[in-house]
Amino acid sequence: MDALLDLLNSRPLINGEEQDALGDPAGGRQWAREHGGEGSRAELGLLREARDLLEAVVRGDSSPAVLHPLLDGVHQVPELTADGLHWTVRTPPHARLAVQIVLAWAATEERLPGRLRPCANEECRLFLLDRSRANRARWCSMAVCGNREKARRHYERTR
Repeated sequence: MDALLDLLNSRPLINGEEQDALGDPAGGRQWAREHGGEGSRAELGLLREARDLLEAVVRGDSSPAVLHPLLDGVHQVPELTADGLHWTVRTPPHARLAVQIVLAWAATEERLPGRLRPCANEECRLFLLDRSRANRARWCSMAVCGNREKARRHYERTR
């Protein structure tokens, strides 16, 4: 689940400029390796595609069906061990990390429906996973976006 949020948040706006963690080969390779990938050019291309598609799905701009091409050639294989039945996902090596992230999104939607969402700050590109009991979190960070919104409302009230 951490890799899912990290991928969705890998292209933030900082001082109005986009910073893309997957944008240059060295930075992208480092990001992929930190998340269990290999960092190949093919893997980075698939991660960028997965990020774009997942962003659109989470924002509600696209149907989850757009994720289907990312799962082409992926098979789930049952394996019996001393601990019981386990499912192993088989995929081409360059697609493994992107597939794991798409599966993490699906699991999140199943276990915590509607809790993965974009930040309510229209000037922010980040996403959050609301783990609160009330399911009312709106900002990626109270210290940054939440504070800005509260300051903006206070300014408008006192003006």
